[in-house]
Amino acid sequence: MLLNACALGGSISTDGPLQGRVVEVNGIEDLENYTKEQLRGAIVFYNKPMDKRKINTFKAYGACASQRYWGAAEAAKYGAAAVIVRPLTTLTDNYPHTGSMAYKDGVAKIPAAVISTQDADILHAYIEDLGSAKVTMNLNSYSIQNVFTHNLIAEIKGSEKPDEIIAFGAHIDSWDKGEGAHDDGAGVVQCMEILRLLEELGIRPKHTIRMVLFMNEENGNMGGVTYASKAKLNNESHICAIESDRGGFSPRGFSIDAKQSQINAISQWKDLLEPYDLHYFKAGYGGVDIGPLKSKDNIVNPNLVFMGLYPDSQRYFDYHHSDDDVFENVNQRELELGGASMATMVYLIDKYWIDINID
Repeated sequence: MLLNACALGGSISTDGPLQGRVVEVNGIEDLENYTKEQLRGAIVFYNKPMDKRKINTFKAYGACASQRYWGAAEAAKYGAAAVIVRPLTTLTDNYPHTGSMAYKDGVAKIPAAVISTQDADILHAYIEDLGSAKVTMNLNSYSIQNVFTHNLIAEIKGSEKPDEIIAFGAHIDSWDKGEGAHDDGAGVVQCMEILRLLEELGIRPKHTIRMVLFMNEENGNMGGVTYASKAKLNNESHICAIESDRGGFSPRGFSIDAKQSQINAISQWKDLLEPYDLHYFKAGYGGVDIGPLKSKDNIVNPNLVFMGLYPDSQRYFDYHHSDDDVFENVNQRELELGGASMATMVYLIDKYWIDINID
């Protein structure tokens, strides 16, 4: 049978067809239950699924993402010839979901591919019924030299405090599977919508409002790293950074990376936002692109608040890094609600910053 498969980002080529016996393991942590003799020359099949019991699918994703990113490097330590990975999605379908992977210095590089959940289940059943399986892989992967790209920045200068910046952003790049409509085209559109709404409503912000559309989030985050280093070089003081990188689904609130006193202050706006189903205001992750602003080498303002738009997560990994991440699968109403939610948060931060900037 043919397996629906694609290479993981960064994988080497198989250099022609590569055939091997398959050894199924339940994530990287399961490798320690095998010896080098058992895995030498084998194709390791990482089949740890996302835990559907976790309501927050990003937590389920994080719990098994290591098998995709470090799976090849860890299996190579045992002498494996290649790896196949179960995709990081709760959906059973025929789409392989790709993503980045990495090798480790001093460890042999071996090919890495992902198959669909349906094929992962079939391969598992085949091994369970027959006791063994062989797979032939043929990856024509290659890497090309990096090229020089740019972040896209647009801003409205503050009327009272132009040197204090409220930044919001998303990333322009996406995987070649599909169109990157949810990851992160939706976030890009929502960020542009913030500027449009403020302009349409005639709101002149007190602080500088800056949109940053980042390059290279998917393959090293150099857009975010470069933006943060230049902000430090220019001694720019950011008071808040907001990111949308979780798909264009119905917004539920914001995850906040800040001092507890700041989180408490922002949470006091719940009564204003609950009528719009925005009720989630808890400590959490801001985002990959804005994250470098938090580095001790880049900090200008120690009171900087990081926030991530927190949409309903149940469908995000249906599309994530797959051929199905296309424009037709973005709901206009949900997309607009996300943009309006971010615009509202930018407005409140701008208006009440003094009230939340407390120790």
